[in-house]
Amino acid sequence: MDVQSKARDLGIDLEFVDGQGHRHVVNGERLRAVLDGLPSPSRHPYLKQPVVVVADADNRRVPVGSGANGIGWRLVEGNAVLARGYVAGATIDLPESVAIGTYRLELENEPGNTIDSIPLLVTPGKAHRGSFDRVWVLSVQLYGLSSSRNWGIGDFTDLAALIELSADWGCAGIGLNPLHALFDDRPLECSPYAPNSRLFLNPLYIDPERLPDFSRAWLAQHRERRDQVRHGELIDYAAVAELKFAALRHAFEAFNTADTSARIGFEAFRRERGGLLQRFACFEVLRRQFAPLPWWQWPEEWRRPDDARIQAFRNGPRRAEIEFVEFMQWCAAFQLQSCADLAAERGMAVGLYLDVAVGVQPGGFDAWNEQNAISRGLSVGAPPDQLNTAGQDWGLAGFNAAGLEASGFAPFREMLRASMRFAGAIRLDHVLGLNRLYLIPSGAPPRDGVYVEMPLEALLGVIAQESVGQRCITIGEDLGTVPDGFRDVLAEWGVWSYKVMMFERGHDGAFAGPSSYAANALVTFNTHDLASFAGWQSHFDLRVKRELGLDPGETDEMRAHACRAFEWKLGEEHIAPRDFYGAIEFLARTPSRILAIALDDLVGSKDQPNIPGTMNEHPNWRRRLPVDLNDLGRCIDLGALRHALRDR
Repeated sequence: MDVQSKARDLGIDLEFVDGQGHRHVVNGERLRAVLDGLPSPSRHPYLKQPVVVVADADNRRVPVGSGANGIGWRLVEGNAVLARGYVAGATIDLPESVAIGTYRLELENEPGNTIDSIPLLVTPGKAHRGSFDRVWVLSVQLYGLSSSRNWGIGDFTDLAALIELSADWGCAGIGLNPLHALFDDRPLECSPYAPNSRLFLNPLYIDPERLPDFSRAWLAQHRERRDQVRHGELIDYAAVAELKFAALRHAFEAFNTADTSARIGFEAFRRERGGLLQRFACFEVLRRQFAPLPWWQWPEEWRRPDDARIQAFRNGPRRAEIEFVEFMQWCAAFQLQSCADLAAERGMAVGLYLDVAVGVQPGGFDAWNEQNAISRGLSVGAPPDQLNTAGQDWGLAGFNAAGLEASGFAPFREMLRASMRFAGAIRLDHVLGLNRLYLIPSGAPPRDGVYVEMPLEALLGVIAQESVGQRCITIGEDLGTVPDGFRDVLAEWGVWSYKVMMFERGHDGAFAGPSSYAANALVTFNTHDLASFAGWQSHFDLRVKRELGLDPGETDEMRAHACRAFEWKLGEEHIAPRDFYGAIEFLARTPSRILAIALDDLVGSKDQPNIPGTMNEHPNWRRRLPVDLNDLGRCIDLGALRHALRDR
């Protein structure tokens, strides 16, 4: 097969136009490097497509090739055969009794000899819609919450306190940064959007004082150090990690020696999470053992996960270290679930609203565990556009179509479940990646990437399955330029849109009116990558970017025009305040069913959580909220907030 034919089989776009209007023709070394990073697709000599999605209960016909006549077929779930028959014509008619689920459709020329096989998804018609009308949620960076009791970083006890506080304000949920597991031995790599694993939680959010058998005597010995790490505008992740992990190890030792009923809960958690948890825990211990080597340079026997070898490793001399990793995941999951339960008890219609990163670090657990479905040698990014003239490389590995299809989409399903099990709503970062990903070969500049198609219908089908099963709304971050009709496809499947007021402007710069916003959408003024409201109004973000040597993509004159357009729109809507409460009142009038309000904006913070394109130049993901949790009620004008939200 020639290179271009193989590229077409893998869904690689051989030419595309970037955000600057420049045409790219993909060939040569650029194309070969991408081909080397993707698994070969399965061949289907009889079935016409690599995956079948049945979302319409009235249409259960699967097309087959003309050479399939007379061949036997069977529908398989696990090791069980649910239905079988023989091909007679151009389609296989599935039984109407087949329930929502994931199956394999197999063709066999004689019993037991499979000659073709594809995943078959029977899905709900739409993702979960929610049963509430128009509500509002509070968006926070959990790590940045300040309190007089935490250990230098916002934690799940702070989250519980915020739920109690905001429920009294009429809040329907709390939106959070991704809570994915990072590299806990590399605390300075603190971006929640560059995870080690999207399947597990960051143990730094655990409150050690709520752990079973935690020693008050140990806390008394370390109280001074705990009080020290709470101070300052920025989080000292290294100091926090050193202190917290020492506390967690002490709690684990006490847990192992105590005869408590908590052990029953821990063992139940281990059984529920099964082999995936075992693999993660072993990976974490191996990662430290072989540091600083990435997993693809480990000894040969550990470069791929093997369940028998992992079980033997877990039963060996490193057992306690492995169980400690499992213990931390149990503690994190228990405390986060307690927060979700509390939100439900307080009548919050949404509950927790969690963010899901677009990819994972190539040296992390997910990339090791799913080497066929995740392309570690290709980095997700974006081609050149007006704001990023060189393009963007996010340094993250993403899923690929062939690997997902071969696994029946299990890795994508597990990723969704990991967040949905705690949440009433999730947001998929860069939802365009369900349709196509811009992939950059390792070592190449961002402009040398290519677009690779993804199995959109199948991924939306899995989202619908998991969303309905977990009763969790799915919101797609669909900002920027997307293919024609893409948002319509998302809406047809019940995936909500994500609307940012800053971007909802016409060609003349005028802000769109409230009625232009979609009902099934989350609406907000800004995002973690954009200026805060106070920073936007004062041009603070423009000054900071220029001081950092970055082109802000906007002049002060342009910003002044935007601010005047904002005030004009508020006046047009007869909204008196021209501050953030005016923005809230405007957004509260939209039909959009969820309005997200950033806590940073409510307390008047000028800085933003993250400035894209920077690493150490700006304190990304490290800034503390300047107000203690206990003082929020006095810092925020609750009367103005209630007035702005009176329509919700």
